[in-house]
Amino acid sequence: MEGNVPVFGSKLRNNIVIVPEVISQCSGIRVFGQSIKSFLFSTDVAIIRNTNANAIIAVYPFTPQPVISNALILAADKPIFCGVGGGITTGVRSLELAIHAEFQGALGVVLNKPTPNSLITKLKEKIDIPVTVTVVSGKEDIQGRIKAGVDIFNVSGAGNTVDIIKKIRDIDTNVAIIATGGKTNETILEAIEAGANAISYTPPSTGELFKGIMEKYRLEE
Repeated sequence: MEGNVPVFGSKLRNNIVIVPEVISQCSGIRVFGQSIKSFLFSTDVAIIRNTNANAIIAVYPFTPQPVISNALILAADKPIFCGVGGGITTGVRSLELAIHAEFQGALGVVLNKPTPNSLITKLKEKIDIPVTVTVVSGKEDIQGRIKAGVDIFNVSGAGNTVDIIKKIRDIDTNVAIIATGGKTNETILEAIEAGANAISYTPPSTGELFKGIMEKYRLEE
């Protein structure tokens, strides 16, 4: 019976980070039987535990550490794609981080833009979860990445995101693409129409989320 979707919630869990509804229009990426359309870009455990996103991309601007990925995987109630370097942290260290992430329960790993194609090939030989590579420019060697064995492209090109998606689709119509969709329904839909299979959504910070709550409390005084 289509259209009749039972909804369950509670007074204690109604204040969560909800991803834009328009994301449901993308095809999704099926990983080990799980269909993923929305990724939340965050390493904040409290936000990760309080969102309706299908999965998490846990990438941060520091050297990847197993203790961090382990904590996030343990705390999350949904699949996590863990950052394993590729820039300053690369080579054998990235390989070991990826193996550790898989053993801890990560559903996928994410590599930074500077990652050499040779590292992608080595990862594909050693781990049994999807290898994702971030793309920030249309000038990158997309064909070389595909030849190396990349499973998913994570497109984060700011205002050029749609053009990068189209370039990837011109080269390969089937490769999986996650893309940043921006803050509006219009920009998210543009990314989907260009060929993104899933959307990465950046949530408000904890401070921003607290702002509305604190203003409400002040009005109650």
